[in-house]
Amino acid sequence: MKRIGLLSDTHGYWDERYARHFAECDEVWHAGDIGSLEVADRFEAFRPFRAVRGNIDGGEIRLRYPEVNRFTIEGADVLIKHIGGYPGHYDASVRGTLMTQPPTLFISGHSHILKVMHDPAINTLHINPGAAGVHGFHKVRTLVRFTIDKGVFGNLEVIELAEK
Repeated sequence: MKRIGLLSDTHGYWDERYARHFAECDEVWHAGDIGSLEVADRFEAFRPFRAVRGNIDGGEIRLRYPEVNRFTIEGADVLIKHIGGYPGHYDASVRGTLMTQPPTLFISGHSHILKVMHDPAINTLHINPGAAGVHGFHKVRTLVRFTIDKGVFGNLEVIELAEK
């Protein structure tokens, strides 16, 4: 079993509560718009870190992190892409892959809107953790924690940090 801490759209902002809320996680995943190498470095020093670059990320982050990150962990096929949409409204850049080779879990960011949805058409769980940073239109900053055990997702928690 793996415990995962998931966030997106930090936009260069570090909050010490990330480390506190993800203290018992085995890995931290970031769905893009990291915003600075300093934030990326802090996550990398804290836990094994998987990330994708987002549309606001500059050259050094773009060199370090891919646009799409697909991997298998604990029997689950995971695909992360910053701009990805959600069930019924997938972004054209990822729609073909999702329809022909659906992952077990599809994670996106970008919208700053927290969503956890099952897509029965492709039997995929979709998670957008909302936005953890202070830039953007969202009113509440959010993080997500969950477990993966033999391909099964469980113990999903939404953590509200505070209003911006």
